Amino acid sequence: MKPKAISGTELALLTIASAVVTANAYYIHPIIARVAEDFGVSASSIGLVPALNQVALALGIFLLLPLGDMFSNRRLISIFVAGQCGGIVCMALAPDILWFTIGSTLLGFFTIAPYLLPTYVSKRVDPRQLGHVTAMLTTGVIMGILLARSGAGVIGEYLGWRFVYYLAAALMLAMVFILPIVMVDDKHDTENQATTGYLPLLASMWPLLRQHPETLLSGTIQGLNFGLFLAIWLSLGLHLTSAEMGYGVDMVGYLAMLAIVNLFTTPRMGRLADKMGARRARLMLAIIQAAGIWLFYPFGNSVWLLIIPLVVMNVVGPPIDVSGRMLFLSQAPDVRTRLSAMYIILMFLGGGLGSWTGTTAYQWGGWPATAQLAIAVTTTIVLLSFYALKRYGPDT
Repeated sequence: MKPKAISGTELALLTIASAVVTANAYYIHPIIARVAEDFGVSASSIGLVPALNQVALALGIFLLLPLGDMFSNRRLISIFVAGQCGGIVCMALAPDILWFTIGSTLLGFFTIAPYLLPTYVSKRVDPRQLGHVTAMLTTGVIMGILLARSGAGVIGEYLGWRFVYYLAAALMLAMVFILPIVMVDDKHDTENQATTGYLPLLASMWPLLRQHPETLLSGTIQGLNFGLFLAIWLSLGLHLTSAEMGYGVDMVGYLAMLAIVNLFTTPRMGRLADKMGARRARLMLAIIQAAGIWLFYPFGNSVWLLIIPLVVMNVVGPPIDVSGRMLFLSQAPDVRTRLSAMYIILMFLGGGLGSWTGTTAYQWGGWPATAQLAIAVTTTIVLLSFYALKRYGPDT
């Protein structure tokens, strides 16, 4: 029995939901300095907030995402969104840095909806429309990240950082009520449940990774790539609002709007990877990114010159991820989902490490130390991408 087909209105609402539930992890980027100042903590201490959020997200994906093959997607998404809402409310009302960190960590653990929504939608559309609906949900994710980072900077500058989270809590509360109405439970959701038990399913992931070592390598490269992204942007939030630079948090938000180029360049870069092969394309993109990252060191004291390496990073950073995903998405369907989960886990573990090391480097040596850390990471990405090409050969 086929599930109820999804309507255009329902798809639009789920796209908005994708934006809202994804945005929560990125509000901190422009306002990190204001939060640290309000709680009276160091750059290294405030860096633990996004770091633990990313680690908790990796843990949540490992422990909770497999439940999507065992239970109703509608029911799980409703529970996870409610958990996110609780985390956001805790952050908005936090009396000290401890409760703010607890709320952020809880938020990360329950941020599973962006990875379950595509599964739910894919069951309810004609296979010929799968590309369109996937693109819609992906656009929602990108817009959520873009609006969170740019909007939080402007709102945080004029209304305070807590208002950012009051607004986020209101949006999440709306999702708690709207999603169970928009989504439906069908017999189709339970008739194809995984026959493997929960614990054996978790235990099967690590041996599978050993059988597919290139996924481990690709996940490590993307973990470094995502960690680099977070290290730069979190440190930038501290650097631009420092006494030396003298900008408000709104400037960080304005610079975050540069990410809009992703909407236009990433699909084109994806087609380039189709032509060149994923491994060749990843190496080429990593070299271009490294050239841009090196500019952070000499350009660090000029907000206008910083735009150059930021644009380079925005243009080639996401396609490095796309190239890595292409390599395991070509594997057999029965292992593809679990390989994808392991790849994403490695990515967010790298994000957690990058969040903390980036802010710690800034506390230790200011922007020059952050730039040096970024140069070391981007050089490692190039070397690992070169090794992958030599070890596994061109994939064309």
